Amino acid sequence: MDDWIIWLILAVVLGVAEIFTLTTALGLIGGAALIASLGALIGLPVPLQLVVFAGSLAAGVVVIRPVARRHLRPPPLGQRFGVQALVGKTAYVTSEVTGREGRVKIGGEEWSARAYDETLVIPAGATVDVIEIEGATALVYPREQ
Repeated sequence: MDDWIIWLILAVVLGVAEIFTLTTALGLIGGAALIASLGALIGLPVPLQLVVFAGSLAAGVVVIRPVARRHLRPPPLGQRFGVQALVGKTAYVTSEVTGREGRVKIGGEEWSARAYDETLVIPAGATVDVIEIEGATALVYPREQ
């Protein structure tokens, strides 16, 4: 069997294994095997195929691995997205807020709201803090004046 076929089979097997592990390590080795397969296809001797394999693997580790790790790492706690980014923001009451209903304006958007403490009644025009988002409802608490 030709050398390039062996390298190609190794590349495919490692690529399939990478799909199941999602570690990028097997994918990098499979990519290096694919490049070594191309080297074998153009007629490089086995020692040079190993050099091509090692060089492309090293290049992959230096270039691709840091990018993959950056994408797999979760964002820092200070960078919240979506509705969770609204928690802690200031809101303005547009319609009286009770423990059951009300409306507030958060950053230019109007939201349904409830008082975080169900015994509170917050009048229209008051400034509140968003304590929590529950579905499409902001749970708010009056700001200390």
